Amino acid sequence: MGRGAGREYSPAATTAENGGGKKKQKEKELDELKKELYLGVVLAAVVIVTGCFSYYQEAKSSKIMDSFKNMVPQQALVIREGEKMQINAEEVVVGDLVEVKGGDRVPADLRIISSHGCKVDNSSLTGESEPQTRSPEFTHENPLETRNICFFSTNCVEGTARGIVIATGDRTVMGRIATLASGLEVGRTPIAMEIEHFIQLITGVAVFLGVSFFVLSLILGYSWLEAVIFLIGIIVANVPEGLLATVTVCLTLTAKRMARKNCLVKNLEAVETLGSTSTICSDKTGTLTQNRMTVAHMWFDNQIHEADTTEDQSGATFDKRSPTWTALSRIAGLCNRAVFKAGQENISVSKRDTAGDASESALLKCIELSCGSVRKMRDRNPKVAEIPFNSTNKYQLSIHEREDSPQSHVLVMKGAPERILDRCSTILVQGKEIPLDKEMQDAFQNAYMELGGLGERVLGFCQLNLPSGKFPRGFKFDTDELNFPTEKLCFVGLMSMIDPPRAAVPDAVGKCRSAGIKVIMVTGDHPITAKAIAKGVGIISEGNETVEDIAARLNIPLSQVNPREAKACVVHGSDLKDMTSEQLDEILKNHTEIVFARTSPQQKLIIVEGCQRQGAIVAVTGDGVNDSPALKKADIGIAMGIAGSDVSKQAADMILLDDNFASIVTGVEEGRLIFDNLKKSIAYTLTSNIPEITPFLLFIIVNIPLPLGTVTILCIDLGTDMVPAISLAYEAAESDIMKRQPRNPQTDKLVNERLISMAYGQIGMIQALGGFFTYFVILAENGFLPSRLLGIRLDWDDRTMNDLEDSYGQEWTYEQRKVVEFTCHTAFFASIVVVQWADLIICKTRRNSVFQQGMKNKILIFGLLEETALAAFLSYCPGMGVALRMYPLKVTWWFCAFPYSLLIFIYDEVRKLILRRYPGGWVEKETYY
Repeated sequence: MGRGAGREYSPAATTAENGGGKKKQKEKELDELKKELYLGVVLAAVVIVTGCFSYYQEAKSSKIMDSFKNMVPQQALVIREGEKMQINAEEVVVGDLVEVKGGDRVPADLRIISSHGCKVDNSSLTGESEPQTRSPEFTHENPLETRNICFFSTNCVEGTARGIVIATGDRTVMGRIATLASGLEVGRTPIAMEIEHFIQLITGVAVFLGVSFFVLSLILGYSWLEAVIFLIGIIVANVPEGLLATVTVCLTLTAKRMARKNCLVKNLEAVETLGSTSTICSDKTGTLTQNRMTVAHMWFDNQIHEADTTEDQSGATFDKRSPTWTALSRIAGLCNRAVFKAGQENISVSKRDTAGDASESALLKCIELSCGSVRKMRDRNPKVAEIPFNSTNKYQLSIHEREDSPQSHVLVMKGAPERILDRCSTILVQGKEIPLDKEMQDAFQNAYMELGGLGERVLGFCQLNLPSGKFPRGFKFDTDELNFPTEKLCFVGLMSMIDPPRAAVPDAVGKCRSAGIKVIMVTGDHPITAKAIAKGVGIISEGNETVEDIAARLNIPLSQVNPREAKACVVHGSDLKDMTSEQLDEILKNHTEIVFARTSPQQKLIIVEGCQRQGAIVAVTGDGVNDSPALKKADIGIAMGIAGSDVSKQAADMILLDDNFASIVTGVEEGRLIFDNLKKSIAYTLTSNIPEITPFLLFIIVNIPLPLGTVTILCIDLGTDMVPAISLAYEAAESDIMKRQPRNPQTDKLVNERLISMAYGQIGMIQALGGFFTYFVILAENGFLPSRLLGIRLDWDDRTMNDLEDSYGQEWTYEQRKVVEFTCHTAFFASIVVVQWADLIICKTRRNSVFQQGMKNKILIFGLLEETALAAFLSYCPGMGVALRMYPLKVTWWFCAFPYSLLIFIYDEVRKLILRRYPGGWVEKETYY
């Protein structure tokens, strides 16, 4: 008696049943086809919705031209036919006479014809950190450096000037930059190209296998209906439906993490680009430096003293007991027009806002920190006369009533050191005046050269105590027709200022170097200053010489030095202008440490293009309008959030909210982490493709009952695998992430042959074995041994055969066989979940042991629990047999795949151990994905 013995069986009854059941059979086949096609439509809908979500997350538009329009000032003061009139800046024409004063924005490019103490802030255009004097004198052939031209959109910070309009609109220097930036074509990001490459690969494989087995099934005699179901099943098994959601979640999570670390990501894909970066072209002012002039050194008593330039005032100090320092600090505080803005009493001195020149503000803060309130010092020594600084005299002079002598005055002066020294006959040493002899003049020259060589702006200070008999209180000092001495003064000392490096930058540059990233400084500032800062932050390493350094050391002409002997290189913009592309490529290729100084916006763009020609992934940092073309052309543009102009922010892909270069290193690490985690997620997702595809292959080739259905494949891809795949986006970085070289976009793909080999050829095969072992166990327990299953498919799926015998002679009806088959589908599905536990754990790391990495990822632990709970729910929930054709499993059937899960874990741990023990060996070359 067989399993079907519960009812009477006869051939006649079977024939009648067969004849009467043809119509029902057709209807059932159509119902199955509709169900399969319905699932296909659901799958397509899921992919489309996920794609739309991804597009929504990443959509952005370029607003560069709009931000240029917003820079146009509302009004301009012009003089037409002898009358002053306010007009809209848009109405200014070439030839107009325009007047600007402190606080105005320049309405067009002007050639200055008259000026009174006019200074303009060119930092957004040229990168110079302090205001530049404007005067009618033609001082340089380069329009960006000559003093007699003011540029559209720069700000006049003090004084007044008149100028003739020489260019308006798009013809201005700023307009040409706008045209340059807006006309650039932006290439696709590396991650977009990687995902496209992966999609093409997977699509090609899925369609090829699907169509191949569709044709093969027709050749083997299957009906077109069955062939279509195979086609859908194989394509569904190959396509990782959750990939788009995983990528989008991965990028979004990282963007949120970076926002907490002061990096605002405008374009999600840009984060990964930063991780792929091999060259960073960094602006100097405000990015590598603090963007505030600070007193760095002082020379008095024939000795150079170092000031504290740290952001938190935690650096070195000097001996302030000398009477010479008392005199020097008094001159710096009195001969100074800078003041602190009101209402900042609770803010640290170094961070207070000031009104006044950048250099004078630096002196003000230095004296405030060293000597106390400068305002009180000025109150005790009221000013009675002043000659402001001008480009002709190159000094500033003021006369004050002395607090320590009610009947006398003190004359204090500061300015260009050589001009100040020329007016002195004595020098103050240890509080005593001594003659300014040849020895002291040589000491002055040595100190001046040393401080200037550090790239610092040096000022000289002197004083003269005016005799009370000749200059009593109430004396009227005439600053036009001088009625007081300005010669034979007493030289007191030098003070030098620099925009100091940010505290975290040297460490950040060091991390970039260890990560294989080349850091290039590109600035509009002076070469000496740029070189000094580059050495200060480690862009030029200690001991590495430039061509000029080698020539000076060997005392030979520059032409005799082989450029390749110098690891470091400082390139002036005027030299860059005359270089061919080949010469620039030679510099970029042969020098590891490079500084470009006095560069124009066009040249910054040329440098970026040169780096890209070398195959580098280039990141550019900048804050000025002049940086916008380079920011847009770069693979990733990084703008400054505090000091950055609107144009630079619109052109960039990422904004540093704290203007700190060190934040870029955080971005690089996060970008590399994204790439790592996407690789891990894809490796995890692709691995289950093999146990999903092989059941169809064996079903078609060796004619066994179908081990896994399309419905259960969808339950894996869109159910149990989705959360674990996304959880890998939360995985922490491995210990070696910032010690690797930047990935090569040509060879190190997101999905490479090693990843495919691991997912499909190794781990996937073990998973398939686990699934088939479970499948054969269940069928054997029900009477069908493996040998009986070979070639049984036609009889198994024949609706008319209700007396199919198993290995023990038991007879099975069609309905009974299908219940067992769908139970096998459920068990195969559960076994894939079990082996995917191990796959998820091994995908946590690419090189390190799981025991080193730990199990701190709470989302991953939740993913393990979620996929297990979902598998149990789909198996045991009442009604699943009707809805999804999934049936309850015996508890023992869950454990069939456990040995295979353990085998996967042990196999991968041994592989990673060999990777770590023998770096660069055969195992790494063949399996490190």
